[in-house]
Amino acid sequence: MKLLATILTLFTIMSTTPIFTFSKNANISNWRIVDDIVMGGKSNGTFSLNNDGYGEFSGKISLENNGGFSSVRYNMKTIAIKATSKIIVKLKGDGKTYQLRIKANTNDRHSYIKPFTTTGEWQIISIDLNAMYPTFRGKTLDIPNFDKPSIEELAFLIGNKKEEHFKLLIESINLQ
Repeated sequence: MKLLATILTLFTIMSTTPIFTFSKNANISNWRIVDDIVMGGKSNGTFSLNNDGYGEFSGKISLENNGGFSSVRYNMKTIAIKATSKIIVKLKGDGKTYQLRIKANTNDRHSYIKPFTTTGEWQIISIDLNAMYPTFRGKTLDIPNFDKPSIEELAFLIGNKKEEHFKLLIESINLQ
């Protein structure tokens, strides 16, 4: 069974286009934290490379002053996609639910999102882009799911409507 899992993982990795691969020498200068402090909240997220070379998004969510979220965003060169594309993320979470968020244009006010729940173990998350739905400030919009020809921004967000510490390790993000 382990052999089959290894073969499937290798096949997935070989048939993908890297968006970002973390390592001890990775340049994370295009990654930035956006917390609820932009609206007066008190949440505090950080993003760094840990000693093993993984991207580490961690911190504390506070509900003070109507807060409740933290995100890390990656502004990238425009990546062309196909209608059937997927984002494949290798990560290790803390058992909490996060959102993967994308924007076709960094100037868009809305994002397309898909929640996922982590297991506390390393896992590969596969998300169909056309399953990502549009939201703005927590409200679902009445427009189609993601159907754009490209992506310019990718983000991870935590906002589970409760005070909590969080930690998400990211090894790689690929387009398939």
